[in-house]
Amino acid sequence: MPVLGALIKQGIKLSQRVKRREQTPIQQQRRVLKKLLRSAEFTSFGSFYHFSEFLHERNFMRHFQQQVPVFNYNSLFEGWWNRCLAGEENVTWHGRVKYFALSSGTSESASKHIPVTREMVRALRKASIRQMLTLSKYDLPASFFEKGILWLGGSTDLKKHSGYYEGDVSGISARRVPIWFQKYYKPGKKISKEKDWNIKLEEITKQAHHWDIGIITGVPAWVQLLIEKVISHYQLKTIHDIWPNLRVYAHGGVSFEPYRKSFEKFFAHPVHYIEMYPASEGFIAFQAEPDVRFMKLVLNNGIFYEFIPFDETNFDSAGEPLKDARVLLINEVEEGKDYAILLSTCAGAWRYLIGDVIRFTSKEHAEMIISGRTKHFLSLVGEHLSVDNMNKAIESLSQEFNIEIPEFTVAGIPYEGTFAHKWFLGTHADIDKNLLKKKLDDKLKELNDDYEVERRSALKDVFVELVPSEKFYQFMSAKGKLGGQNKFPRVMKGAQLEEWERFLNLS
Repeated sequence: MPVLGALIKQGIKLSQRVKRREQTPIQQQRRVLKKLLRSAEFTSFGSFYHFSEFLHERNFMRHFQQQVPVFNYNSLFEGWWNRCLAGEENVTWHGRVKYFALSSGTSESASKHIPVTREMVRALRKASIRQMLTLSKYDLPASFFEKGILWLGGSTDLKKHSGYYEGDVSGISARRVPIWFQKYYKPGKKISKEKDWNIKLEEITKQAHHWDIGIITGVPAWVQLLIEKVISHYQLKTIHDIWPNLRVYAHGGVSFEPYRKSFEKFFAHPVHYIEMYPASEGFIAFQAEPDVRFMKLVLNNGIFYEFIPFDETNFDSAGEPLKDARVLLINEVEEGKDYAILLSTCAGAWRYLIGDVIRFTSKEHAEMIISGRTKHFLSLVGEHLSVDNMNKAIESLSQEFNIEIPEFTVAGIPYEGTFAHKWFLGTHADIDKNLLKKKLDDKLKELNDDYEVERRSALKDVFVELVPSEKFYQFMSAKGKLGGQNKFPRVMKGAQLEEWERFLNLS
């Protein structure tokens, strides 16, 4: 038995057994918010919203909600973050911001500049280590803990501007790999700097036979492309022919369900799928238990959460919160309901609507799933179709017909005086699309009562187009969004839909 691996495994187990004084979710969040307010008390933002006046009040959390408005990216950037970008100090967080994460999510064309502070980098690293510690709960041999970790993130060669650097948040995080981690970190500093995603995949493929990988982490679409490339290059049956000790795939950024069928063919023996929830604004949650499909919010690591019920009383048809939207603390949420998240962070985000929608599976343990995006839902006539509904329906199709549909998108279109849904399914399967249409429609009716009702009235029809899956990646490449944290939008609207259809017609 490898001595180092045994020691690491035992150390992880011991760290998991250390019992800290139990605190409820709201107690943890109260401490986080107070620490954030203290750190930003004398910033321009803190002065403008009078942090000093309510910071030491017993009900400071309510004062905070009353004093500080809800922000989206545009309002926060135009009012405050643009000053950080210009080099001004002590704007929304103490000191000067030297790094900005470029993020467009999946629906915006222009890049957003999200501040990344030293405190946030430390928080990201701490959350990653906490997730690694959960590996003690899995049945893994001691030798596993000496294997390489392939981190398929953005380029660490950040773009330098006057006074700041910008790049993918995963590239910023990986820029300074701790010394103790360098032995395990792949693809290494040189390849990680490569900005061209296709060249990066080529270089990783060339080096793949020199590595002994135990863990892969990255967005499913790009990890799939890499594994396919390695298998093809070395003429392998499965990826285990070259990395026999690969036992864990940590994924995030998008639901894994549409990719599950595709990944099954890559492995000769079982691999643990572990979900994580990293965002440009911080590391929000991770899967803390084996064989579950929910994650645990990180409650004591530099992020304060608030929740807006995602329904018609709080959001308009475009997915924007109404002026009098109801905002809840973590002790006020209910299980089984959808909530849009607001974040206040140690990077100077305050009551910031990031656009994700979650659903609590356990309020007591702060366990949740990602159910969609505020902008990525379809409710043209009241069908309230969420991304969670879509992912489950696609997974059902993949299993029932034994086909791979790793990518898809759907749009609402005018039809016969009302509306219809148009689906684009990424697959190479030779299958009757009318049959897929019927099964897809039936599954969505089963999953969503509102959808079923509207399919009998205002939602006139459903259309399905079968598109080679590589077209989705080619479209992303044409937009300069291949690799890293980028992902294909699950719902398309307006100009983005026109651009997508034009691309398909010309390609």
